[in-house]
Amino acid sequence: MKKLANSILLLTLIVAWQSCISSQSLQKNQTEMDSNKLTYLALGDSYTIGEGVEKPDRYPNQLVAKLKNTGIAFNEPTIIATTGWTTDELQRGVEDAQIKGKLYDLVTLLIGVNNQYRGRSVENFREEFQALLQEAIRFAGEDTSKVIVLSIPDWGITPFASDRNVDTEKVKREIDAFNSAKQAICSELGVTYIDITAHYRKYGNQPKSLVSDKLHPSAWIYDHWSDLLLGVIEK
Repeated sequence: MKKLANSILLLTLIVAWQSCISSQSLQKNQTEMDSNKLTYLALGDSYTIGEGVEKPDRYPNQLVAKLKNTGIAFNEPTIIATTGWTTDELQRGVEDAQIKGKLYDLVTLLIGVNNQYRGRSVENFREEFQALLQEAIRFAGEDTSKVIVLSIPDWGITPFASDRNVDTEKVKREIDAFNSAKQAICSELGVTYIDITAHYRKYGNQPKSLVSDKLHPSAWIYDHWSDLLLGVIEK
């Protein structure tokens, strides 16, 4: 009886050991697979973190899923973004994330709407945005072809703005001025600039384009943005 008990114990230990080895092997294989995938850093504000939508519906996450379908494997995007952030707050967020020295295969930058919303000057924005873009380029290993900037959407066309009797023409002029500064800096530094503002002004106020706060974009809008990014990357 004692011999049988010892045999059962030995068998149990062998099974447990094999299970442990198998688990470690799977973890190692997964780590190796992840290390072979490309990396993506998305910098921004509420538009990048996807205020009001599920995580898979954010435009960085949609982009990674679409790239996978084309045979380009990326790890889950590293997103440094918070609703309400201005350029200087994003800069502090990057510093707090402690990613200095890391390199990424793709970096996107979408920032500025809150600078306009809070009444900050274009001159101040230009200075802080340029510093952020130069930081993004460093994260891309000084390869500007790996960096993409998106223009600022015009929140003045949303029901959120109309419900508050916002001067939509003033918002439009200011958004255009901020975007002009953005585009000029991108051109100077050799970075791709994508205009998402025109499409947003046309469709951004439709029910299918909005989340419940009647301000932030829906997954449908983010789908369009990720398509534009995909087109640039595929080229």
